[in-house]
Amino acid sequence: MVEGRILVVEDEHIVAMGIRVMLKNLGYTVTDIISSGEEAISKAESTRPDLVLMDIMLKGKLNGIEASKEIISRFGIPVVYLTACSNRELLEQIWNMGSGCIVKPFDEMDLKKGIDIVLVQCGIEKKDMKKLAKASKQFRKTQA
Repeated sequence: MVEGRILVVEDEHIVAMGIRVMLKNLGYTVTDIISSGEEAISKAESTRPDLVLMDIMLKGKLNGIEASKEIISRFGIPVVYLTACSNRELLEQIWNMGSGCIVKPFDEMDLKKGIDIVLVQCGIEKKDMKKLAKASKQFRKTQA
């Protein structure tokens, strides 16, 4: 496990409680459980989790995809979608956003794999960005 502070965005209370139990069993910390896209954006800003587990269909004006676009662009927090829909177009849209997706119903191992893949990918991306910035800085020094 790379890091483990997770914000859960799920509008079905019983499903959210089940996810909380699974995450705790897997050693993750649940920062909060939210049921709307608007709340998700606000809570992501205030708690800065390592990852957001985002249901696509939510209460409120924003669906999960709209809320996650805002969270990703404003805070750089990765998102793993939870969906009962296995529509190819939707899954391709999620994939093209660079996000992970877990199709309901799922078990603890499905959840762990989906989360770990995105956290590792983001960890590698952050590490690569740091290396690139360092190399660029060194290059500028040699050119001065």
